Amino acid sequence: MEVMAGADESSARPIGTSREQDGRPAAKRVRSSFDARQDREAGDLTPTMEQPEMSGLPRFTQDPLDYPRRRATIACEVCRSRKSRCDGTRPRCKLCSDLGADCVYREPGIKLDAGDKLILDQLARIEGLLHSNLASPAAAAASQLGPMSPATSNTASEDYQAKRLSGTGAIGASALPLNGLGTWSANISTMPKTHTTPALHLLQWPVIKDLISRPCDPQVLMQLEMAREPLNIPNVYSLDLTNVMAYTQAFFERVNVWYAVVNPYSWHQYYRAAAQHDFRTGAESCVVLLVFALGQAAHSGTSISRLPQGQTAPGMDFFAAAWNILPSQMIKNDVMSTQCHILAAAYLSYLVRPLEAWNLLCNASVKQQLLLSSPHCIPPQLKELSERIYWNTLMIESDLLAELDLPHSGIVQFEESMRLPRSFPYDAVSAASSGEELPGNDDLWYFLAEIALRRLLNRVSHLIYAHKRSTSLSVASLEPIVAELDYQLAQWYEGLPAPVKFPRERLPARDQIQTVLRLRYFACRTIIFRPYIQAVLADESVAHEPGVQDACRKCLEACVRQLEYVSAHHEGHLPYLWQGALSIMSQTLLLMGATLSPMLAQLLPPAHQMDAIISEVVSELERLSHLAPSLQLCAEIVREAEARRQVLIQRPKR
Repeated sequence: MEVMAGADESSARPIGTSREQDGRPAAKRVRSSFDARQDREAGDLTPTMEQPEMSGLPRFTQDPLDYPRRRATIACEVCRSRKSRCDGTRPRCKLCSDLGADCVYREPGIKLDAGDKLILDQLARIEGLLHSNLASPAAAAASQLGPMSPATSNTASEDYQAKRLSGTGAIGASALPLNGLGTWSANISTMPKTHTTPALHLLQWPVIKDLISRPCDPQVLMQLEMAREPLNIPNVYSLDLTNVMAYTQAFFERVNVWYAVVNPYSWHQYYRAAAQHDFRTGAESCVVLLVFALGQAAHSGTSISRLPQGQTAPGMDFFAAAWNILPSQMIKNDVMSTQCHILAAAYLSYLVRPLEAWNLLCNASVKQQLLLSSPHCIPPQLKELSERIYWNTLMIESDLLAELDLPHSGIVQFEESMRLPRSFPYDAVSAASSGEELPGNDDLWYFLAEIALRRLLNRVSHLIYAHKRSTSLSVASLEPIVAELDYQLAQWYEGLPAPVKFPRERLPARDQIQTVLRLRYFACRTIIFRPYIQAVLADESVAHEPGVQDACRKCLEACVRQLEYVSAHHEGHLPYLWQGALSIMSQTLLLMGATLSPMLAQLLPPAHQMDAIISEVVSELERLSHLAPSLQLCAEIVREAEARRQVLIQRPKR
């Protein structure tokens, strides 16, 4: 997919081609998707250590060739898929009339690039898996003979291509029936409106629900956050600019890497404009103050959970100053006012204020939708910034929607047409003439990797945890879906460039970026295989079905890997503390239930190791509980569940 094969723009092989067919390992042939897409969209790039020298390749002129075309200017999708000549007749061409097929024409001027075609090939392969394995009970039963390799999915029927494609190159507007799985909707990389992914849904599971005495509706976390006291933003503050250079450097080294939303090459221009207004008015002042706030938070080097209760959070004075400017930016509809909202939402996330962050995010989303609906309103020099703001809005919203039942802002409607971020343009001449040292680099590796993984996580929620599907999926019907999603996750990992490619083994990660990506990777793998654990907890005999124990082992191993060094979660304390706490709560409840299952307990490490891991999680959630009422509830639930689990484990077996 993106730089990564496996998510939306997966670097999948063409349909019907085996991963070993051309004699090279799949990992060598699969091009990192965000590398490939950046190359396509950026044109000529300066070679880097990740990009081969291009100077030896032939160049082709872009002058159009003037010759008569005998084919229809716009061919329908059925003719395109069959490589047949289309007569262009509307509303239905001759071939579609003969076949009785829906005749869909792509809108003029819209062209699929190679990355789009790879996405569509991958989706066709998934559909082929689903249709070929779920079309009849006999086929579903046959799928239990062993895990289906994605390489065997040569059955993606051309008959579905016209229905699947629409004028934008997105998945088709015509939803396809999936034999009891509902329909494959127009955009499968969004979070579903209703889903069972959130942590508190595990309290409805067999065995796990017996560990908790209180009824916990999945809505309770949002209710607690809505009833929370508002954030106390000081009216009186002092701006100490003594260490702002250190805060700026900390921002670009430890914060912007998560969001990639501030251009280091434009920083001095922003700062000079803000200083001219004494940091009191204007979008530049708001951006600069928020950079200082986040930079001071990062410069402190301490997670907010480790600060003494009652102590003012680092960066709060700078945030308060920016907050006074923000109302004037709320009524503007331009790129920089939207940038202010993203940075303010980032600081509120650091303060563990998910609903306040969501409110600012919704405002940013509305601005983005207005701008993207009128692209001529975006100055060319701010186009790249606008695209990065878009991806931030989509990803932060998806993270919040994964745990809270919030309204969707509508920003996802532009996802299929939005290109991936590219590097900010660097003007070496201007930089040299200014004589000012750049505050940091424009590092995109993590940002692109996270876009890919977040979209894959959204797809997992859509295909497995959407309410209608989560209640109708059987173990037999899970197999092809889970196999495909796990394959995409593996391809995402294989496509990671060296700077961010973490070791999957129990080896030290090189830096905080690799640590956080590794935690996110294991969280995603747990979510993919989690339904098998639920099935075994409901009926132990399910564990004897082919492939079930192996799937449960993969899920439990990913859980343990995410929790065995729980302190590693502090590496992502700036953007992910709240989400990370809910994630470790989910994995801990799942492991608790597994220790009480005779079949699943055999797949876990020894009991004393499990007790130590769970005890450390209980302590960690206790340390986080004062940051938010939702986290306090999580700490209480896990503490009560562990006490009850110890009683059940020590109870004599009958």
